[in-house]
Amino acid sequence: QVQLVESGGDLVQPGGSLRLSCAASGFALDRYAIGWFRQAPGKGREGVSCIGATIGSPKYADSVVGRFTISKDNGKKMVFLQMNNLKPEDTAIYFCAGGAFPDTGDYCALRATSWYDYWGQGTQVTVSS
Repeated sequence: QVQLVESGGDLVQPGGSLRLSCAASGFALDRYAIGWFRQAPGKGREGVSCIGATIGSPKYADSVVGRFTISKDNGKKMVFLQMNNLKPEDTAIYFCAGGAFPDTGDYCALRATSWYDYWGQGTQVTVSS
């Protein structure tokens, strides 16, 4: 049974940092891509970052380039999203998602939610003074 569990969300002031974690069980991180998505109130789910099975070149939404960094530890079955210089517009529920297709190398889909089969329950990030 595949399970993805996010943690690390919190209330933080603008300019602050958070590190989100995604713990994967029943899911081979070395064979599948992982994506981070977010959903703000009243908005659709937005791709934030993704990383391929073989890592390669992670992808980032334009709005987070230079501020967010995705990484993963295949041995520990953990994926991380380091978020620095947070802005109020980063406020959202953040989800990690497991890719639907195995052995896609360093490819990941940044925007296509349909490319992911498994989703965590989300963790709330609130950026406010």
